[in-house]
Amino acid sequence: MNMLEFFGRLSLALVIGGIIGLEREIKNKAAGLRTNLLVSLGSALFVIIPIQLGMAQQNPDILGRVISGIIGGIGFIGGGTILRSSKVHGLTSAAAIWVSSGLGMAAGCGLWLISLVGAILTWIILKVLPKLEHYLEAHF
Repeated sequence: MNMLEFFGRLSLALVIGGIIGLEREIKNKAAGLRTNLLVSLGSALFVIIPIQLGMAQQNPDILGRVISGIIGGIGFIGGGTILRSSKVHGLTSAAAIWVSSGLGMAAGCGLWLISLVGAILTWIILKVLPKLEHYLEAHF
């Protein structure tokens, strides 16, 4: 992977984390812009490392293990987001962190179309569906 592709993948991860994080930040949620940026960027970095070192080409299982480790770590962060003050809050923020991580991994693997489409769909879910839910609750 050349430097331009490397920077492109990391930049895409930041754009994706920004799309999700900005929506969360505007709504003043627990996991906002910085959290989603860092989660997406970190996930991209962790999958780029074995690719860049040639480890993923030599042993394809390596990338699967890295992805499994990321998922476990993100679960820990999501759990911390949900459990605050002995009450369960922030399930959507935890899910947004989880999605940011997955999309960051896709960006790190060079799957730019999947990353962008996933980010747009996530933004629609976070921005449009609450309005639809309020409409349905009021009319049904």
